[in-house]
Amino acid sequence: MRLEAGCQIQYEASASTPVIFMLRPRSGYGQWVVREEYLLQPSVSVVEFTDTYGNLCQRLVVPPGTFEVQFTAQVETADEIDVEPEAEYVSVENLPDGVLQFLLPSRYCQSDQLGGLATDIVGEIIPGYQQVEAIRAWIQSHIEYQYGTSDSSTTAMDTASSRVGVCRDFAHLGMSLCRSLNIPARMVVGYLYQLEPMDLHAWFEAYVGDRWYTFDATQKEPRGNRIVLAYGRDAADVALSTQFGPMQLLNMKVWVNA
Repeated sequence: MRLEAGCQIQYEASASTPVIFMLRPRSGYGQWVVREEYLLQPSVSVVEFTDTYGNLCQRLVVPPGTFEVQFTAQVETADEIDVEPEAEYVSVENLPDGVLQFLLPSRYCQSDQLGGLATDIVGEIIPGYQQVEAIRAWIQSHIEYQYGTSDSSTTAMDTASSRVGVCRDFAHLGMSLCRSLNIPARMVVGYLYQLEPMDLHAWFEAYVGDRWYTFDATQKEPRGNRIVLAYGRDAADVALSTQFGPMQLLNMKVWVNA
């Protein structure tokens, strides 16, 4: 399906503020960017670079006053995500070098402290895709999705304890549990068609069967029509915007249409 997705964000800056945005999707497996438009008001100079995870990042300085950024893209997306219950566990010594970093604990994913819970969840399930699916299903049924129950400091350990959170908390917990079983897992942020309520979305991917597979613990069934914006170890790597000065978010609107 071809989707038109985008966001409109307004800020108020009290002084010139350096910012890094991460708003542009890249063409790749499962998505092809057909057309895109990036508007800044007022217009400022932008330098784009690719970070260590392959994400497109826009570097600029927001001037004092009201600043608005609007991004729109038309993207061909896969109607279904790949599901492969027989995908096998890949032993650590056989993982590609670039995948190893997604085994390690990170700021929001204390995988070194969640091994007991992960073992309880997977039980005697065969290592690999089926273990990850068991983790996804456990989170979907045991963690309550509820706005206002977490913030930018909430970690996977917090979510495991409180049993409430939003999509980024579900992703952090899923990644942490996978990593505790030596299954590489990375965070994904982007758009999901017909998400309710509409917003930017977060899920995770796990590396089994010598490739990455998509898992979304907020959904009961596998759903396609996703647009990936960024990958990272956790939310710290995939922030929509990272600012280095006094700037306040005033308003944000997100849309995804067929």
